[in-house]
Amino acid sequence: MTADIVTADLSLSLAQFLARNSGERDVAAASLYSDRVCTAEETYRRIEPCLAGHGITRLGRLTGLDRIGIPVWQAVSPNAKSIVINNGKGITDLDAKVSAAMEALERMVAGAPAVKTISASQRELLAKGQHTDPLPSLIASGQTDIDDDEKIVWTEGHDLIADRNVWIPFGAITLDRTPRNARFWQSSDGLASGNVLTEAILHGLLERIERDAKELWDVSEPALRMDACVDPASLADPLLNELLRKIGNADLTLKLFDMTSDVKMPAFTAFLGPLEITRAKHVRYIDVTMGCGAHPSPVRAAIRAVTEAAQSRLTFISGARDDIHPEDFTRELPDSIRRCFEALPKPAARPDEALPYGAEALLRLTIDRLRQAGITSAIAVSLADGSLPFAVAKLIVPQLENPPGDRKRRFGYRAISKTLQLL
Repeated sequence: MTADIVTADLSLSLAQFLARNSGERDVAAASLYSDRVCTAEETYRRIEPCLAGHGITRLGRLTGLDRIGIPVWQAVSPNAKSIVINNGKGITDLDAKVSAAMEALERMVAGAPAVKTISASQRELLAKGQHTDPLPSLIASGQTDIDDDEKIVWTEGHDLIADRNVWIPFGAITLDRTPRNARFWQSSDGLASGNVLTEAILHGLLERIERDAKELWDVSEPALRMDACVDPASLADPLLNELLRKIGNADLTLKLFDMTSDVKMPAFTAFLGPLEITRAKHVRYIDVTMGCGAHPSPVRAAIRAVTEAAQSRLTFISGARDDIHPEDFTRELPDSIRRCFEALPKPAARPDEALPYGAEALLRLTIDRLRQAGITSAIAVSLADGSLPFAVAKLIVPQLENPPGDRKRRFGYRAISKTLQLL
């Protein structure tokens, strides 16, 4: 429901914002490979009663459709306002099941977010002493920017870097692809869920950093991309090594690239393909899948990239995802991707410092690294009703690059600057 323009002081500290929007505080992480405040078993116990009410009719195990054995599950929400099929991966079957369910829940919540809105022009808000960002970088292709005197619907977010509240266009945070000619690009980029709001914000922010790093890696000179190839075994992690063993036993090969940007948050992209890819005359687009991951822990970032590549492979094998185009199954793999499998790996960089413990500490570390990289704004919006046993957040970082999409502006200044440096 849209309210009248407000005049109260909306400035909140980060701690107040998290406390106001979250029913719990961080407790010990459930395992060495998780930032979550409780186990997957406990998370599923909490969210299972919510599935049917959010239109999620079925959870299915996809793992057995492939020969790798890395757990992947699927959640189906037939009346979703974005995509119907949601996939999740994890270290165990239950991790993957919960991941798929949470992804479906966050998309359903984002289709009709429980947020306060106001109808006003930017000029009116500024006159009342409010902070605003009309988000021109997220305007959809063919649409006009928001005019200072144009009355639109705004919602309230919290800038994690400036540590103040800010009004942004409601259309930029919802995920509803049913209206035609939406003013803003509709995307799940930066959309994340968690047991508590801190978790959701952390993982949404890491996704934005990951997508920015991937865009900057993509526009880099080919020789620099190839030089970024690292040996995942050099990270010397038993779980990661087990994933590599499963991939090798399935007669597949994996190439891992370090795409860490100036944000200095470890980020990797993984390409998974057939052993004979460098010798084959013809390779289909669907024969190679990619995954990306970012996390303060390089090991965790690499595991995310590897498991996402395995998830993407099962997405093609299952054939059910509604954002895959029929031509994807027949077109050839681009040479630029095939050449990635010719890269020679080198040892991965190892961290010099111990990481803090728990989602809240990792969130503060992540915010600090963004600030040190010159990023001045990272806006978090809590989307879920406070009565729900889970949290959903949308993270918007205007200065970071966005993945490909139907936007008026394909690249931001970071990608453009990197491209100009290569001229």
